[in-house]
Amino acid sequence: QLQASGGGLVQAGGSLRLSCAASGRATSSYTLGWFRQAPGKEREFVAAIVWSGGRTVYADSVKGRFTISRDNAKNTVSLQMNSLKPEDTAVYYCALGRPIWSSLAMVSGYSHWGQGTQVTVSS
Repeated sequence: QLQASGGGLVQAGGSLRLSCAASGRATSSYTLGWFRQAPGKEREFVAAIVWSGGRTVYADSVKGRFTISRDNAKNTVSLQMNSLKPEDTAVYYCALGRPIWSSLAMVSGYSHWGQGTQVTVSS
């Protein structure tokens, strides 16, 4: 089970930090990711951190502004979001799975999902 937290309302240019805690399984052998879904849009990839080696991957739209990190000892994954823009407004979901490299940014690459946390960025 994944439990996401940390969403909220922030002005453009501000920062938020999302966290996701996994219970019932150790996360060290899984890839952890963040996706987001805005109203009327498809769920889209934001960032992922691979289980082996800790390599990180980002969507172009967030590169340089967002940072994903993990703490295997605490079974958590975090997403630090800086320089937020109104277009970052969405429900953010954490995900866990073992996607192959070509599926890292695909919803279908992940088997477990958190409940989502709302992020709203005002202009």
